[in-house]
Amino acid sequence: MKMDFTLNLTQEQKLVMTQQMQLSVKLLQMSSYDLQEFINKEFQENPVLEAKYEENNEKSDRDNIDYKELIKYFEFDNYGSQSLGNYDEEEVSPFNFISNKKSLKEYLHEQILELNENDYTKVLCDYIIENLDNKGYLDVEVCDIARELKTEVSVVEKALGIVQGLEPDGIGARDLKECLKIQLNKKGIEDEALFYIIDNHLQNLAENKFLIIAKDLDITPKDAQQYGDIIKSLEPKPSRGFFTGDEVKYIIPDAYIKKIDNKYHIIMNDNLLPKLSINNMYKEIINNDKDKYAADYVKDKISSAMFLIKSVENRKNTIYRVLENIIEIQYDYFEKGEDYLKPMTLKEIAERLEMHESTISRAIRDKYIYTSRGTVKIKNLFTTGIKSKNSGEDVSVNNIKNHIKKLIDEEDKSKPLSDQFICDELSKLGMNISRRTVAKYREELGIKSSSKRKRF
Repeated sequence: MKMDFTLNLTQEQKLVMTQQMQLSVKLLQMSSYDLQEFINKEFQENPVLEAKYEENNEKSDRDNIDYKELIKYFEFDNYGSQSLGNYDEEEVSPFNFISNKKSLKEYLHEQILELNENDYTKVLCDYIIENLDNKGYLDVEVCDIARELKTEVSVVEKALGIVQGLEPDGIGARDLKECLKIQLNKKGIEDEALFYIIDNHLQNLAENKFLIIAKDLDITPKDAQQYGDIIKSLEPKPSRGFFTGDEVKYIIPDAYIKKIDNKYHIIMNDNLLPKLSINNMYKEIINNDKDKYAADYVKDKISSAMFLIKSVENRKNTIYRVLENIIEIQYDYFEKGEDYLKPMTLKEIAERLEMHESTISRAIRDKYIYTSRGTVKIKNLFTTGIKSKNSGEDVSVNNIKNHIKKLIDEEDKSKPLSDQFICDELSKLGMNISRRTVAKYREELGIKSSSKRKRF
């Protein structure tokens, strides 16, 4: 074997992203919520950076808020649908806007306090409640609880029975089957067929295989379907509607699209971020030659702060330019609604702005706009299309899905439409897509196949 060591000189083009370039890209793709968190973190770590939210410094304006007018604006912009009656000064309080999130466990503990049970039993019930998961199920074995608390299994079983008798119905169940049975018992339903279906046919029920269920119970498919309707009306997740402690990220629109004088204007949401600046007092340290280490440190921090300010501004400008082009292409959508959404791709916007597609993708990622039709995710305005046979123009996938949904909504449920029939109907409208594509779009809409939609 011959080993040869040689030194070769090659020339190649290579892009190396500096830390500042990486930061700029990172900021562009951040959602408004994440950007707020990032800026707050930088503000705490960089002493030269100043971050101020816009405030009204006139005390009289803060102290004399006209809540009557405030509520009117809230209702006009559909911020809430709560009716507060007459807008009299005496009746309206700012505390009406404060909501208290009660957790599921708090609600259950409150019910335990009101029970006519001894303190030991209440402690056991509270312990069981603390072991419930986010769905409201008990995922710990009763024997394990008894061993941990050094008590009898029968005592824990009794406490569990008390917890399962609380509201909401189904709480404290150890699996889905028990959850559904608890709800039937609390509703006073004693039909053994329902309990049998829960024990033996949940999978068939999920897939609407009522013929199999009917054959097993020796009943008609229609009766099996009616049993299925009762079971499907039960709640598989008892904790639904309660605060479970999960982190909630609020949707904050990056911009508002307002129609003024028959023209759509982009109003960037400047209030969601603080006004960034650099503290002037640190300039003296730079000009002080006595402490070179301190001067170099401050220079580095000022450079970081300036780049952050510049990157945030570039992010804002990029989003603004993207929205300008979206409004131009999707004017009919903003005027008339979702049925008029046109096919639009990242490539199309990128070519208009002479940017890379990846830049546009980052600019719209997790970004929202507030329109007259509510808060809209910018990404949802991008959709592919197919060529229409009738007009020769592109038809957006969203429009095709809307037609599929409309056909299924209006079908005879005893004879649901097949994918092939829907395919033929769309073809008559100039939407030439295959049966497999119809099935794909139907599944994306969360609509089951014709065999599973059938009503006996």
